[in-house]
Amino acid sequence: MALSKCAAIWAGALVVLQSTGFGAVQPSQRVPQPPVSLQPLAQHARRVETTLGYLGQPLAPVDHKLIDDAMAVSDEEEGGRQIQTALDKYALAIVRINPESRVSVDPGPAAPELVEGGTRVFLVKVLNEAGVTAPLRVESPNSGDVFIKSNGLPAPAHTLTTREIRERWASISLYNRPPMPRRLSGLAVEYVILEIFSRDSGQRSAQIAFDVGQGTQDVGYRNDVSILFTAVPARLVPLRVRDERGNPAVASFLIRDRFGRIYPNQSKRLAPDFPFQPQVYRSDGEVIRLPDGTYTVTTSGGPEYVAQTTELRVDATGPRELAIGLERWIDPPRLGWYSGDHHIHAAGCSHYQNPTEGVLPEDMMRQILGESLNIGSVLTWGPCYYYQKQFFSGQDNPLSKPERRMHYDLEVSGFPSSHTGHLVLLGLKDQDYPKTHRIQDWPSWDLPILRWARSQGAVVGFAHSGWGLQVQDQQIPSFEMPAFDGIGANEYIVDVTHPNTVDFISTVDTPTVAELSIWYHTLNVGFRTRISGETDFPCIYDGRVGIGRTYAQIDGGLTFAGWLNGLRSGRSYVSDGKSHLLDLRVDDAQVGRGNSELRISAPRTVKAQLRAAAYLDPLPNEGIRSRPPDQQPYWDVERARIGTTREVAVELVVNGNVVATRRVPADGQLRDIAFDVSIDKSSWIAARILPSSHTNPVFVLVGENPIRASRRSAEWCLTAVNQCWTQKAPAIRTSEQAEARAAYDHAREVYKRLIAESSDR
Repeated sequence: MALSKCAAIWAGALVVLQSTGFGAVQPSQRVPQPPVSLQPLAQHARRVETTLGYLGQPLAPVDHKLIDDAMAVSDEEEGGRQIQTALDKYALAIVRINPESRVSVDPGPAAPELVEGGTRVFLVKVLNEAGVTAPLRVESPNSGDVFIKSNGLPAPAHTLTTREIRERWASISLYNRPPMPRRLSGLAVEYVILEIFSRDSGQRSAQIAFDVGQGTQDVGYRNDVSILFTAVPARLVPLRVRDERGNPAVASFLIRDRFGRIYPNQSKRLAPDFPFQPQVYRSDGEVIRLPDGTYTVTTSGGPEYVAQTTELRVDATGPRELAIGLERWIDPPRLGWYSGDHHIHAAGCSHYQNPTEGVLPEDMMRQILGESLNIGSVLTWGPCYYYQKQFFSGQDNPLSKPERRMHYDLEVSGFPSSHTGHLVLLGLKDQDYPKTHRIQDWPSWDLPILRWARSQGAVVGFAHSGWGLQVQDQQIPSFEMPAFDGIGANEYIVDVTHPNTVDFISTVDTPTVAELSIWYHTLNVGFRTRISGETDFPCIYDGRVGIGRTYAQIDGGLTFAGWLNGLRSGRSYVSDGKSHLLDLRVDDAQVGRGNSELRISAPRTVKAQLRAAAYLDPLPNEGIRSRPPDQQPYWDVERARIGTTREVAVELVVNGNVVATRRVPADGQLRDIAFDVSIDKSSWIAARILPSSHTNPVFVLVGENPIRASRRSAEWCLTAVNQCWTQKAPAIRTSEQAEARAAYDHAREVYKRLIAESSDR
């Protein structure tokens, strides 16, 4: 790269240093930029950038652009230097591994600034002349167990001497969890992420050493560096949180400083705050610890509330408190509709695994309160099963409140039958399958489990239904045959033919075509399975609970049993919480009442009526609406936006086909909508705002005839049984094969009969 070009890049870097929150680079601190292959360095830089964003300390926009532009540079060496220029300013240390694999370290250009009771994230630049692929390790005599909880209270500490306590003022570690690798790649230049938590404020010195294994330290103490840090003091900001009725409440708080950094820092959070969420949940009277500065604070009570953004200035003069008043745009409970997420976990996936084997009910309850879920069903499953199952009681958890109920139940996931489809069992009285002592003793296919759960009055169905049912087609219903090789509603195609076996399949947390197609096909041949909404937190979605919801209509106030009954009977709709379809009726038949049936003696026109509301920001969010349908979020009202307007389409669906549409402003107002539709044969009718909300059906029976709406759907179902058997049979135990084969044969015979009874294609 030409000298003038280098000088221009460095000058640009110096200009933006203050906007990144890192200190100025002195000429003596300029970092070596050896030549390196552009493509692997760019891919590595993207991984680093993604991780920094995940940890709440993103790159400055100018550095993001430098990395983007580097891939278009014709000179590979110049592009590599441009990427290094973008990242070098964040480096606290420069580690050199010489050709003999000896490690030495020098200070980097990043300002050694920390925050009291919080974490700062830095980069370490590694010049890997030996191509080492061992893990980089960091050590410091000043690092110890000094965490302070995000609520400002000290965590339990080891018994230390006064001197040790004074010296161990920091927690210094490398972040080597995904998406960052645990080992060096061997690339000549790469970056690792260093996290430093400070217990104290003021100036503190730390001796930091690096190596890549025993004996790799360079001679003469050159593998360590002494850095003088300045930790700015943090202040406790009291919070006042009130709901729309003026009552004390819990809200989510997303707090960023002017550099885009998130507070409390995500990487070192302890429960009840989760490191995989940018927001924290705080109740009225609690505190947030923040250093002096100006912050943007976004607060909400969940998708039924308007997100509010305020500016907060913290310094010696205040604030005395941060007061938040939550504001609803819709209030379904006041209309008799109560939200629930039946699929959230306290262990596994993104959650903490040790030392308590997941998190406690208190931590999960805070999530439920902060997202204003009326029902939160915490499911014990394979990870941490033996610890978490202690919280199952068959009753509402004691932490429940009159309008916020938490109930522990079971997901059959990580069990021998999981290959046939994960099951959600709600309202169990007994969580242990008969004559079993371990997970491994349970059945290896799902029909026996569904029957056992239903025998004790549970409401049962399939989780994350679309997995294994994905297709290339985007038509709903799709007639393309899926592989049936996943953990969604796969064996549902068999179970639904066995009476009183399966109540629902879940939606919202997998792609809509995969979820809805199998449901539409089985409705078309006369089955009456309902749909529910779920999040699978924190496995499919870890951003928050309640991304997928079931809104059930309950008479006489909220109970878990009443909500389950609404789910089972179909007196419910599913939603992302950002659009709502209430009170569907066809003539005098209301959804979920009287078997959801309208009986007419002959073909005629019927009137379908409902109330609909949606809320969209006035300006489109291109980051969501332009994503392919098989990328998260699968359901979101932004995807339902019509063009660039603030409108969505309410569609009336008859036998899987859209027969009428009304455009509705997504301004939060509840509106009455009516459709006149001609019914010439027994049919099912539902409404949807796709992909954001969907009602359960009303069934219209003409002349007492059962619904046989599509012979093609019946043929699809029969082929699906055969396809499912090819995928599931090999993993079913030999001792259970005969019973399973008989169940599949039963399903085949049912679908053959339905094909014969269905005249329309």
